[in-house]
Amino acid sequence: MQLEKRRLITLHHCQDLTLKTLQNLLMKDPTLERLYTMKPSDIASNFNTSLKQAQTIYHHIRNNNVSQLLSIYKEQSIEPLTIWDKEYPLLLKEIYDPPVVLYTKGNKQLFKSRMLGIVGARMMTSYGNHSLHKLIPPLLKEDFTIVSGLAKGVDISAHQLAMERGGNTIAVLGSGFFHIYPKEHHSIAEKIASQHLLLSEYPPYTPPTRWNFPQRNRIISGLSEGVIIIEAKEKSGSLITADQAMEQGREVFAVPGSILSETSKGTNALIQQGAKLVISHHDILEELSSREMIKIVKEITIK
Repeated sequence: MQLEKRRLITLHHCQDLTLKTLQNLLMKDPTLERLYTMKPSDIASNFNTSLKQAQTIYHHIRNNNVSQLLSIYKEQSIEPLTIWDKEYPLLLKEIYDPPVVLYTKGNKQLFKSRMLGIVGARMMTSYGNHSLHKLIPPLLKEDFTIVSGLAKGVDISAHQLAMERGGNTIAVLGSGFFHIYPKEHHSIAEKIASQHLLLSEYPPYTPPTRWNFPQRNRIISGLSEGVIIIEAKEKSGSLITADQAMEQGREVFAVPGSILSETSKGTNALIQQGAKLVISHHDILEELSSREMIKIVKEITIK
């Protein structure tokens, strides 16, 4: 493994460093070579950190040997992927705050496929289930990989349906691989890791926290050409994913529902705000095709 990659993974395991701090360090020192030779006072002045944070970085670099961790990861078929690696997904690299390290388990070739995010209510109704069965099979025939978050309800059902119908799926976790959440989805996570792709920006020993999941959602949308919301209450984590998709310039698709249904209030509101109303997979393909055509025309115009 390249030295700069080992340096970044070492820093990534420092729990006191935020993503923003890591991004700032990389911006000022892309190979992290200077950082590794500096004293705390020099780190503070050169990288605009507090002295306390500089001391944390200094001691972490010198007291942590990443080799042992990497050996454990290798035994568990876990491969860290840095933002420098050629295999790092291109769409995800384009977002405002891409993860500097991704931990992968499974088939990384899926990053080269076209991806669509599907998220929705944890308390999925039969209507939501029917919607999944109507939309996912024809999207799989168009070679889309289904990306979701392994959560209860719509997420786990989307993963399972994709696998049952012979398609591909990527599960993005809000915790490390050693702490699958929810626990009852552990066997499905193992199946995804062995046949598809399991993904997290958190080191494998990281337990789930409530703050991790909104962060996780930006990866679901960042990987995808668009995100499909199937059932969401008025205040729902799925709406956070939709907001992040809009900020990232991704298409947002929403399945409409009854005005009497609590689990359709969120999706109906998204449609009012401009999300594409979806009643069949043709609506998704048409919108993505139109978007691609606009992109091509812009590129030709610029040239």
